[in-house]
Amino acid sequence: MGNTTSCCVSSSPKHRRSNHSRLEPYRPEPELSREDTGCNLQHISDRENIDDLPIEHNPSDHPRASTIFLSKSQTDVFVPSKRVREKRKSLYINHHHPGPVRRKYSSCSTIFLDDSTVSQPNLKYTIKCVALAIYYHIKNRDVDRRMLLDIFDEKLHPLSKSEVPADYDKYDPEQKQIYRFVRTLFSAAQLTAECAIVTLVYLERLLTYAEIDICPANWKRIVLGAILLASKVWDDQAVWNVDYCQILKDITVEDMNELERKFLELLQFNINVPSSVYAKYYFDLRSLAEANNLSFPLEPLSRDRAQKLEAISRLCDDKYKDLRKLAKKRSVSADNLTMVRWCPAIIS
Repeated sequence: MGNTTSCCVSSSPKHRRSNHSRLEPYRPEPELSREDTGCNLQHISDRENIDDLPIEHNPSDHPRASTIFLSKSQTDVFVPSKRVREKRKSLYINHHHPGPVRRKYSSCSTIFLDDSTVSQPNLKYTIKCVALAIYYHIKNRDVDRRMLLDIFDEKLHPLSKSEVPADYDKYDPEQKQIYRFVRTLFSAAQLTAECAIVTLVYLERLLTYAEIDICPANWKRIVLGAILLASKVWDDQAVWNVDYCQILKDITVEDMNELERKFLELLQFNINVPSSVYAKYYFDLRSLAEANNLSFPLEPLSRDRAQKLEAISRLCDDKYKDLRKLAKKRSVSADNLTMVRWCPAIIS
């Protein structure tokens, strides 16, 4: 109260002007190096910019970068053997009657659609595509860069009490084995198809950031860590680590916690998945399915589905009605024509 100076009291404008009038002329001081100042912080201009890195080094971060699994799969798609073609055809035909594979085309009377969209993918076929992408990762891995981290080694951290074979790292798993493993986790934890796509994004981000390869010795724990992290990031009601211990009976909570912690550290805590990257992975998975005769099932457009599409289009019509009115408020020059053209679609 009685102090004459205080940090909260500012001088009057008149006093500031008088001080300004007594300021000495500016004299530049000699520049000090970082060693003289004792500061070893890196200047912002010297730091590595992520955007300056090659695009192919960031497939899970950059929407224009080609996905790793698609490039690895193309080595087998171009020149497949007869046995491989028959095996892929069996995946597509599945339970259908034998015969030549025929593509269904829409006509005036019948429209064929699949129930998979970028916002609501088909769960079963999305898991199949993700399992196929993991299979190509393992099969066409870089042998010269076989770095195996202990946290992902199934020999050191087994998922079951049964003894791990001595040659557990010699033989590549089949696509069906990968699919059954992923499907079991998704079915027991009730995860969504979007979570499967995010799982693949995290898996490729891990391989890129940590500079490791997925191989027969670590693929199960890498996939488990990616699913664990994707379920917590994507789903509002995430599955707890203890819930995975109910699915995998012989694994402990401490092991799950350590796996999640190490996975996040290797990702540099970058769990962001932009919508453009998500869409890229979705359409690349569809391209992978198309190249391997694993196309999404086409069903005729039913009356109920047509009514739902019509209701959605009606909502969009009401939403953009005001926008069309503003675009048509008065005539404009042909050089500055910004009118919105509206072409209604009729589904019967």
